Amino acid sequence: MNKTDAALKEKINNAKAGNQIAFSSLLDTFWNYVYHFQLDRTKNENDAEDITIQTFSKAFDKIKTYDDSYEFKTWLIAISKNIHIDLIRKRKRNVLDELGNSSADAVKKVLDESPTVEDQLITEQNLATLLSDIKKLKPHYQEVINLRYFNELTYAAIAKELNEPVNNVKVKLLRAKKLLAEIIKGK
Repeated sequence: MNKTDAALKEKINNAKAGNQIAFSSLLDTFWNYVYHFQLDRTKNENDAEDITIQTFSKAFDKIKTYDDSYEFKTWLIAISKNIHIDLIRKRKRNVLDELGNSSADAVKKVLDESPTVEDQLITEQNLATLLSDIKKLKPHYQEVINLRYFNELTYAAIAKELNEPVNNVKVKLLRAKKLLAEIIKGK
């Protein structure tokens, strides 16, 4: 066994013990190898990158099952091949499912109701403005608004979080909304 093999074996053993630095080092060492292997297979950079990410994720989840009588690279490639095969099967299944539906259903699937890039930009700008307005409130009002509308907690959960009665939370939230509305109207 040469020095490189010993260093690799040590990294693998450290990764098996849960050492994040060892995981990171293994990822850095073998990323290009797995990525280029998948790029040759898929001929698609996005698919190759997705499969490579999934490969390392799965490998690190299952690293304790790695048998060091095999090359680590070979083990990673086996995982990568299986993920690629699963992806192909899933895509074939999706195509077959789509072909099996009526044309009306196919048209519905084509229509995309998700927001456009422009819609997302407008929403983000409005959210940024709103967050800036919320920051003008006193800290306890900011907190109750954040818990209710951004963390989506119930009144009871907010009461528990703040260690206050539910009625106090309701009043604080009403007051915070009223003050926020005044700030927005004052612009």
